Amino acid sequence: MNSSLSAASSLKALAANIDAALPQTQCTRCGYPDCASYAQAIAYADAAINQCPPGGQEGVRRLASITGRPELPLNAENGLEAPRALAVIDEAWCIGCTLCIKACPTDAILGANKRMHTVIAEHCTGCELCIPVCPVDCIELANASGDATGWSAWSAAQAEHARGRYDAHLQRTGRKADAPVRTTAQAPEEAGAQTVTTSASATDKKAAIAAILAKAKAQRARV
Repeated sequence: MNSSLSAASSLKALAANIDAALPQTQCTRCGYPDCASYAQAIAYADAAINQCPPGGQEGVRRLASITGRPELPLNAENGLEAPRALAVIDEAWCIGCTLCIKACPTDAILGANKRMHTVIAEHCTGCELCIPVCPVDCIELANASGDATGWSAWSAAQAEHARGRYDAHLQRTGRKADAPVRTTAQAPEEAGAQTVTTSASATDKKAAIAAILAKAKAQRARV
């Protein structure tokens, strides 16, 4: 019993050390819903150490040092190393749908329903999660770190700030930071069950987006 508790404690400590070595973008490009989930998967040997594009090759090197595993090239299937990004909203075309606000893991977008939104630069991690949900494509990414890429484009203070923002987001939305890990390789039966339980809300969402798009087209036609 004591040995089991000791092993569990060691794995928990390892996951915490790994999480501290991640840039805390919460971008999900690693295949996990947040940085903490990816760190836990690495600690339990369920994930490789080269799946974090924002951390870049330096990030892989840090994880190799922490875990004792050999350094690997960054896995291009998860994305490429690039400068730190900043989301920018074209406020002239924003229709106030709030979808980007709901998608942002660090509550970096300020706005209200049917009101113009804007990004608070110091809170944005460049996770890109706001881009695919925007129905009028009014969000783009700007280079926020010049030629610096990967961990060279981040500071420990920025990562810690992003972690704090994400923790506050979890508390505000009622989610749990240790929620079960979900990857893109979701079981068919699980996906089917989820589809049944969310069909009504999905229909409502489609109707709302259709109305938003119609409004956006009318707005563009008047320009």
